[in-house]
Amino acid sequence: MTTSSAQAHRTAPALFQWLIFPVVMLGAVLWTMQLMATGTPAALALLGPQFAAFAVVAILEHVYPYHRSWNRGRKDVRVDAIHSLSIGGLVALLTPFVLAGGVALAGWLSNAIGLGLWPAEWPLLAQAALALVIGELPGYWVHRWEHEWEGLWRIHAVHHSAPRLYWLNAGRFHPVDSLLTFIPSYGLLVILGSPIEVLGLFTLVTAVHGIFQHANLQLRLGPLNHFFSMAELHRWHHSKTVEEADHNYGQTVIVWDTLFGTRFLPANRKPPEEIGLVDLEAFPMTWWAQILSPLRWAQIRAQSQRPVAPATRPNVA
Repeated sequence: MTTSSAQAHRTAPALFQWLIFPVVMLGAVLWTMQLMATGTPAALALLGPQFAAFAVVAILEHVYPYHRSWNRGRKDVRVDAIHSLSIGGLVALLTPFVLAGGVALAGWLSNAIGLGLWPAEWPLLAQAALALVIGELPGYWVHRWEHEWEGLWRIHAVHHSAPRLYWLNAGRFHPVDSLLTFIPSYGLLVILGSPIEVLGLFTLVTAVHGIFQHANLQLRLGPLNHFFSMAELHRWHHSKTVEEADHNYGQTVIVWDTLFGTRFLPANRKPPEEIGLVDLEAFPMTWWAQILSPLRWAQIRAQSQRPVAPATRPNVA
């Protein structure tokens, strides 16, 4: 990696690039497990480790950025912050209802088939890894359909409207988009009988991974890129080139992309620095206007400099 205007201030030591993600992630997981073991409720145990990981990434982006240009604000920090806070509040409000409904259905299924569906005898970390894979399956298909069907793309376009990648735009989602992933993923895990401690670790890993996935940070995962859907893969997903962006749908794991043939990580070139929406120059960049954007989709397309032809598939950037 050079120190040109399109690259980083300086190259991070190789040891830093290889270790920053696994060290922070493992530290957050072990810290959360320790808090849960001493009686702290799972929903509270993950808060400290989660916010500590966020702070580490936010600071290190200014020490070893992947692109210097991505550290320059583009009037996007406020909207990203509001998206993140509103999504967090919405999920917190809905979680008790998802858990209650899932537990009721889990009990009915358990009685119907006469056995438990979740391997509760496994070590906690093994259960968490299983939850990441199973819980990702509904989200993979929702995300993929959002890119293939314009009715859903107009909702998901909010996330791809980000003009740069940095830690805070991991929360730039339309509320409907988040619910389309949250409800089936958590609901499936609860229905299968996943205990609250596993759901806590699932939530923690998803959140910390999401911050790293969008981080403007020099990092490498090597073989871990075959399990996690991390920044090296996700940067291609934000490409303005449809053939590149139509890949890497995994929110946290890349397993389903590999299975269904949508994993994309070319070895001979780097992902683009210029990201965002293609042919939607009029897409709004304020929070409330983005919330209303699915209802104004035709108007936004008409106001854009190069409207998308009705016969084409939805833009994926």
